[in-house]
Amino acid sequence: MKFYDRVNEIDILEQNRKQSEKSAVFTVMIGRRRIGKTSLLLESLKGEKYLYLFVSRKSESLLCEQFQKEALEALGLQIFGNITHFRDLFKQLLIYATTQNFTLFIDEFQEFNSVNSAIFSEIQELWDRYKEKTKINFIVCGSIYSMMMRIFENKKEPLFGRLTSKMTLQPFTVSIIKEILNDFNPNYTPEDLLCLYMITGGVPKYIELLMESGAITQEKMLNMVVRQDSPFLNEGRELLISVFGKEYGTYFSILQLIASGKTKQGEIDSIIGKNTGAYLSNLEKEYSLIRRNKPIFSKPESRKARWSIQDNYLRFWFRFIYPNQSIIEMGKYDLLQEYIYRDYEQYSGLILEKYFREMIIENEKVMSIGSYWDSKGENEIDILALNELDKTALVAEVKRNSRKIDLKQLRTKVDSIKSELASYKVELKGYSMDDM
Repeated sequence: MKFYDRVNEIDILEQNRKQSEKSAVFTVMIGRRRIGKTSLLLESLKGEKYLYLFVSRKSESLLCEQFQKEALEALGLQIFGNITHFRDLFKQLLIYATTQNFTLFIDEFQEFNSVNSAIFSEIQELWDRYKEKTKINFIVCGSIYSMMMRIFENKKEPLFGRLTSKMTLQPFTVSIIKEILNDFNPNYTPEDLLCLYMITGGVPKYIELLMESGAITQEKMLNMVVRQDSPFLNEGRELLISVFGKEYGTYFSILQLIASGKTKQGEIDSIIGKNTGAYLSNLEKEYSLIRRNKPIFSKPESRKARWSIQDNYLRFWFRFIYPNQSIIEMGKYDLLQEYIYRDYEQYSGLILEKYFREMIIENEKVMSIGSYWDSKGENEIDILALNELDKTALVAEVKRNSRKIDLKQLRTKVDSIKSELASYKVELKGYSMDDM
């Protein structure tokens, strides 16, 4: 698949590279696995002088041996001696950068913690010593959000405060998802688009897997997801088990409950059998996997929160794949597909709301967006988008079928919060599959 979008990110990376011609630049890029960090960075470095190092879980001496060979091949830099510690290799690269401008790109940077946790302190010490003398464009990226944030955002960590630039790579926007699907299937239907968004959430690798295999319609996408050799069946487990460690069972259970519609902590606690507040807090703040949703206009201390899984693929995996491991183990892939189709319309309707929120954020002047429900969980409004500058409010109802949209009923719901919206010019709107 060709390279899509990332125009802003490439522009920032190019500015950083040019700055490194005069002074050292230290950039970190964070993003989930499959989001396209490596592809983006390599695309931005085409035609430039760079050294790419991938940190795998092996001994430090073996890594250094591999890195020495790659430095010779990429830069023509011969590092003599039996280098067994990364600090010695990094020092030589910084010395080289005092006379030669180049980019040093270290992929899966957080894995140094498994190789030798002292490496972070050693990088800090050498960076502080040489940064004023070098012309290096130093880029590191990592896919485990919690570890990367700890390395660079925790004041107690050695690399805190050393960054010049920080980027968090997000999935493709809905307009780019549409562009890609149109390239592979110019006659796509709204159902095809919704299914692609539902499964991938704009994660480039997932889109590539589907498009390159010819899964360009809803039916073909769902067929590929559930077939015996599908990479989508185990991806959720592979993404998260190493992140959660020994308590992965509890975290998986909580995420399964949220995906199934148990979105309030009280509901989750009663089923899990204990207070899950700490787990929910970790999932939100440390792992950035779930989001606490409150009604627009609610007070900060409001207890009307509902939880949601942010990542579309993981939401889909915990809703349909993880609860049906026994079906998969028995090889009953046809039953798994039947299970997905049974609940598909209801589930995809909820995803459609998220699709239109993202579309509004991308295309409209909004400063805040969310939903509304009252203290009884009633008078629900699907989308409420506010622009504080223009004092405009977009209030929308979302239905798969446009004939089910009732703007009169929506007006009644708006009247229940007319005091909060008194200073806004309110526009009522209905969104359906026809508007995708």
